[in-house]
Amino acid sequence: MTLDDKIKRVAVIGAGGKMGSGITLLLAQQMALAKLQPENRDEYYRLDAIDVNDRALEGLIKYIRGQALKVAEKTTVMLRSVYQDRADLVENSEIINEFVNDVAAVIRPSSNLDEVAGAHLVFEAILEKVDLKVNVLSKLKDLCGEDTYFFTNTSSIPIQELDDQVGLEGRIVGYHFYNPPAVQKLVELISNEKTRPDLVSVAQDIGKRLRKIIIPSNDVAGFIGNGHFIRDGLHALNEVTALQSEFGIPGAIYALNKVSQDLLIRPMGIFQLLDYVGIEVFQWIIDVMNKNIPGEAMQHELLERMIAKEIFGGQRPDGSQKDGFLKYEKNRPAGVYDLESGSYISFSDKQWVENIHTKLGTYPASLKPWKSLLMSPKKDEELRAYFNELKETQSLAAELAVKYLKRSKEIGEKLIADGVAATADDVNGVLLNGFFHLYGPVNDYVS
Repeated sequence: MTLDDKIKRVAVIGAGGKMGSGITLLLAQQMALAKLQPENRDEYYRLDAIDVNDRALEGLIKYIRGQALKVAEKTTVMLRSVYQDRADLVENSEIINEFVNDVAAVIRPSSNLDEVAGAHLVFEAILEKVDLKVNVLSKLKDLCGEDTYFFTNTSSIPIQELDDQVGLEGRIVGYHFYNPPAVQKLVELISNEKTRPDLVSVAQDIGKRLRKIIIPSNDVAGFIGNGHFIRDGLHALNEVTALQSEFGIPGAIYALNKVSQDLLIRPMGIFQLLDYVGIEVFQWIIDVMNKNIPGEAMQHELLERMIAKEIFGGQRPDGSQKDGFLKYEKNRPAGVYDLESGSYISFSDKQWVENIHTKLGTYPASLKPWKSLLMSPKKDEELRAYFNELKETQSLAAELAVKYLKRSKEIGEKLIADGVAATADDVNGVLLNGFFHLYGPVNDYVS
């Protein structure tokens, strides 16, 4: 069965969630475009959008239609050629509305898992918990045919563990979309020696159709993306511990967040990123990695204390940011959590903020913000000049930044040495495309 045949019956499990809704959107658009080809007009295309939450499914359809509308408005010229034999569609608005309807028409929302029976491709995007994934995948195996391929959106769980427990015999592959899937270009493709070669080919072909950058990772817990991110985040947490006697824990969190965003020139600070992913999710990933990677005890008591206080971070269904290490107002950091008082210290306390900046000291004069460098035609040249100055800057902020850069590079090189990534380009590609960094961690900026 070719991919063109397989893509006629698809299912997404966890379709009402943040990741599942984006995956559903991408697949529904491709299925609608495939059905609109003259040779496929009479074919049946069906995407089963499954979620246990009926209200989430209601929101899914609204989301799909809204996003499909935006896509149609940007691709009206292309859609005119797709609908060129439709004499009833004259105005751009008519073509746009028709495409939105065609995308929505392939979707069959349901809370009944049995509806998946008959699907050729199943995308699973449920919570990052081994037992839950095994339970659901086992039910799916019984419902689906022996030619069904499974794509798990896990960001950390070894694919072989899921395969062994469910008994899919190489019919499952890791297909790690980055959040949000409709925007992020990266997909990590995780396979192992038992993965069926034709499944890997299908996964690569789907990536091309979805216009994704596919970067392969070997089947080691955490893969490339979280293999770097978790250790990167733990480095920041360890630095907080080292600085807490001078700064206090809230001050140290603020300082490391500023240094990692400003002096490492990243789109957001490390604690903002931890909140974005979710503190509890971060801990879940650590637990998976600790279970599967012996000899490297990844943990930090500050995570445990935050979770005990039920400060989880993460995102609401509408995409707004929940409070975590930082407090957010209009999705922008506005305060930092104080474990002792159980409340947030507001960044509007100018004296408190100024005291931290005084301790951090000067920044290099050549520093430019991430957004400014992102589109600069001289980005590499400007980065090299900046990092040369950073190494010569005598301040605590510069010292912390250089130490952070060295640790980031060390993590990247270890991912290659351990066989998680094949090359430095793969490590750098994940951080560039999945985390929107300006440069990869494996570089010669800071030796």
